[in-house]
Amino acid sequence: MSGAKIKAKSIDGAKPPNPKKSRQEKVSTVEVESEVQDQGAPPDFIDPGPELTPEEAEQARKRYLLKRFWISARGYWGRGGDRLAWLCSIGLLILICINVGFQYGINVWNRAIFDAIEQRNASTVYFLSAVFVPLVLGSGSLVVAQVFLRMTIQRRWRSWLTTAVIARWLANGRYYQLNLVGGDHTNPEARIAEDLRIATESPVDFIAGVISAFLSASTFIVVLWTIGGALTLTIAGSTVTVPGFLVITAVLYAAITSTSMAVIGRHFVRLSEEKNQAEAEFRYTLTRVRENGESIALLGGEEEERSGIDKTFANVLGRWALLTGQHMRTALVSQGSSLFAPVVPVLLCAPKFLEGSMTLGQVMQAASAFAIVQGAFGWLVDNYPRLADWNACARRIASLMMSLDGLERAEQSDAFGRIRRGETKGDAVLSLNNLSVSLDDGTAVVKETEVVIEPGERVLVVGESGSGKSTLVRAIAGLWPWGNGSVNFHTDRRLFMLPQRPYIPSGTLRRAVAYPAAADNWTLKKINAALGKVGLDYLNGKIEEDAPWDQTLSGGEKQRLAFARLLLHTPDIIVLDEATSALDEKSQERMMEMLIHELPEVTLISVAHRAELEAFHTRKITLERREGGAKLVSDIDLGKRKSRRNVFVRLLRQRKRPAQPMSRAGS
Repeated sequence: MSGAKIKAKSIDGAKPPNPKKSRQEKVSTVEVESEVQDQGAPPDFIDPGPELTPEEAEQARKRYLLKRFWISARGYWGRGGDRLAWLCSIGLLILICINVGFQYGINVWNRAIFDAIEQRNASTVYFLSAVFVPLVLGSGSLVVAQVFLRMTIQRRWRSWLTTAVIARWLANGRYYQLNLVGGDHTNPEARIAEDLRIATESPVDFIAGVISAFLSASTFIVVLWTIGGALTLTIAGSTVTVPGFLVITAVLYAAITSTSMAVIGRHFVRLSEEKNQAEAEFRYTLTRVRENGESIALLGGEEEERSGIDKTFANVLGRWALLTGQHMRTALVSQGSSLFAPVVPVLLCAPKFLEGSMTLGQVMQAASAFAIVQGAFGWLVDNYPRLADWNACARRIASLMMSLDGLERAEQSDAFGRIRRGETKGDAVLSLNNLSVSLDDGTAVVKETEVVIEPGERVLVVGESGSGKSTLVRAIAGLWPWGNGSVNFHTDRRLFMLPQRPYIPSGTLRRAVAYPAAADNWTLKKINAALGKVGLDYLNGKIEEDAPWDQTLSGGEKQRLAFARLLLHTPDIIVLDEATSALDEKSQERMMEMLIHELPEVTLISVAHRAELEAFHTRKITLERREGGAKLVSDIDLGKRKSRRNVFVRLLRQRKRPAQPMSRAGS
């Protein structure tokens, strides 16, 4: 949190900064940030004016997205990029050039072997047969080396860019803030995992393919021109000479197939993008069913969920069907081209061979060279579907980058209305100075709040639903950045937040209790003791068990486990956002008494609706929803009322029940 030296912040489910983080980890984070900064600030996307049609505006947006992707992606070869990027790239280029040389060698070998066969020269045939083996081995070795370097570049580029994007996504709670702002950034996990993979794999294949195609075409066009020479035709008594007829034919042939592909596949990019989006929505729907399995099962919502899944899956199949039609048409062009390419040069050379001006070896060399030139010119035919898929994926990851750009600009500019963070004066642990909380579009949620909280105070924040209590808590924790005024913390105070739905990470129960710190930060004895104090001692035997605890534990057990985390982390400031809502009244009372007994000096800020919680707080702040934003309408001292309540509670305990271990009630 900028401006305040808070050593640890836990929004349950987000890993806080660890004050014990090693110097190496800090340096690594700084390096990732510098990598992004070295690329320069991306340009703002300017909304197209009304003079553009919707189609032109959409094209302008897509062009910007590709530009935005390359602004970040090219940093791999920049000052803050991978140290092996240029070495691998240059090495790949050298191998491509050498491999073209081997292709030329095999092409010359074709001419020599067929000339020897035509002349029935046995010794030359045997010699050329022996020469062919090292040519094949050399070419094969070069191809293997190319594959290694190409995939190494892809792997390292993906690793570098993924690390950079994830660093920006996780920084300053942006992964959470994306849920609060508009924009095309749904399913960021799918974009980072899948779209970014394709976006970094395909360009390497494309560039390597283009370079290889250009060098092959340049080399073998010379071969075709040299071998084929001029073709003399007699038309209506007139003699017509066509110089370099094989080259002209190869260019025309490639132009026809490439133009056909461009026309037939002009909708490929749009359909690929729509199909990828539909796939992402289908995965997201399935993920939500898995994550909310208990609620769905209890409500018996399987049929409704099945209907939603069928609808999203039908959308996937529909998009896939449209894309299938595109693939069928492009496959027709590609297959027809591959069948005609070997035959055309033979038919063109046949007249010269029959009249004796061209040998069999020259015919076969020309056929081989023509096929290579045609393959080079027809590169688009074979790769247009992948190019379209890359366009769609690059734009999806660029859309996520654009949303992160917007959040970053908002963090650095006062024009968006940002809540400032600083340090308190005097002994106060927390102060809200003229704090207003708003939505990202400027709509006020909470207005002009002035609060000073002293060490050890236990403050209860109440108000009707929708009055902005939880939003105010998120602003205090640093997750909600929009508004005005400031949130100030005492130097070196550590804050820990418990939300209504605690996050339970995957792995062992020990990891879940220790989260967000490492599982081995505390001994097994201390973790068992913490579980015992919150009434989860029956789980001690399962502490090292790796199970789906998020699905296994009840809502009340999850909230108790969150209180166990407090006992391990011992923060200075605790924020409870409806953190006991899943507990019954008695369990809630025991939990709060335990917390106050175990951490008597802690400063507590609670958001709740239950009036019973007043007994465990020394102060109550009431928010009232009003037009133009909620306002603080009362700030009451609960000290005396709390004392009377505690006397009454103790009398009830003595009369109704003896001391006994905490039961599972409320779990």
